[in-house]
Amino acid sequence: MKLKDKVAIVTGAARGIGKVIAIEFVKEGAKVIVADLDEVEARKTAEELKAMGGEAVAVKVDVSKPEDVEKMVKTAVDNFGRVDILVNNAGIAMQKPALEMTLEDWQKIINVNLTGVFLCSQAVGKVMVKQGGGVIINMASMLGYLGLPRRSAYCASKAGVIGLTKELAVEWAEQGIRVVAIAPGWVATERVVNLIKKGIVNEEAVKMMTPMKRLATPREVARLTVFLASDDASFITGETILIDGGYVAYAGPV
Repeated sequence: MKLKDKVAIVTGAARGIGKVIAIEFVKEGAKVIVADLDEVEARKTAEELKAMGGEAVAVKVDVSKPEDVEKMVKTAVDNFGRVDILVNNAGIAMQKPALEMTLEDWQKIINVNLTGVFLCSQAVGKVMVKQGGGVIINMASMLGYLGLPRRSAYCASKAGVIGLTKELAVEWAEQGIRVVAIAPGWVATERVVNLIKKGIVNEEAVKMMTPMKRLATPREVARLTVFLASDDASFITGETILIDGGYVAYAGPV
């Protein structure tokens, strides 16, 4: 087991990619704090992890609120004594033309997707410094590298996550803390599949722009997370790993 007896906090873990990450962590021997704004679904996910034979505790958290973040970290330490891994997976999206976006819209996205990553990293970082190290994994996006219409705040927030990852990595390396990021492309989560069914996302257009001609599975993203959290990645820090089937590398049809 790659993560035997490690203690992990996964934000946004009630469903989607976060839930699959929590499942894969438990399979690898980790104890998991299932953190999510949706407390009911977080508890359901924690119960599923326990049914697998794992150890899990659910906690309600709004990652943009410092008091919630402190409670989340305290829950981890009170239950398991330490925090070895933090996965900053919680995030929100909004589609709106830049000319129509209000300051409130902008701040909502930035507060969760970027400020939330900082607040969680800062709170967990204090624990990791005291215990002698740990791993922080931030969920960025290929849209941290690309522009996509009607996603100005989202693209900006994910580009910010990539920059924050580099800064924290170099600042905390001497404390034994590795900080890395994952930048997924299109992933076949329940949400994305529903958007495809509704005609909001053009699946064929996505595949055309993806050299591997398909979407990623949530488990593929989760297994990359396991690798980065494990000692197999012990000399990797400050990096953002794209998992997009070649989407960003592709110049497009000619």
